Amino acid sequence: MISHLTGKILMRGNKFIALDVNGVGYKIFVLPDTLKEARKKPEDFSLWTHLHVRENALELYGFMEYAEVEFFEMLIQISGIGPKSGLGVLAVAPLDTIKRAVSIGDTSYLTKVSGIGRKIAEKIVLELKEKMGGLDLGEIGNAALKEDGDVLEALQSLGYSLGEAREALKKVPAEIDGANARIKEVLKNLGK
Repeated sequence: MISHLTGKILMRGNKFIALDVNGVGYKIFVLPDTLKEARKKPEDFSLWTHLHVRENALELYGFMEYAEVEFFEMLIQISGIGPKSGLGVLAVAPLDTIKRAVSIGDTSYLTKVSGIGRKIAEKIVLELKEKMGGLDLGEIGNAALKEDGDVLEALQSLGYSLGEAREALKKVPAEIDGANARIKEVLKNLGK
């Protein structure tokens, strides 16, 4: 099994990169954030990978962090979730945010992914809660998740798309506390 690759980026597609590792090119499906990182560092680019085997294809999926691979592998073990949907879930928000949402039973992040409706999202939450070992984030984690939801909602009401709002929210330092302060910081970043 291929679990890690380091090489030079030959090309970037919309959802994949081609990575040259000692003269062998690997097509690796990646997250949008990984594509952005690939633009910054085309030489010695490293990815943790998952090799997905189907009866008519071998597909590689690459991630910047090992924790993302672990979560991805838990996701695709759930009936009805394939690797493309798994990538879609990880692309919705940072991994910690998704884990917090799952731990409190919030399906709103999951239903944003194409092909995942309310029932499948509830199934994902139910099965991942068990696999994650009942991750307890306490009141602080729950409050932070609610704040992020409030920030996203406020930005959408100002006319920003959900994708733009999420990207801008990712850039806000975790030390900035409170929905109002986070909204101000996001708007400052969007104004640049």
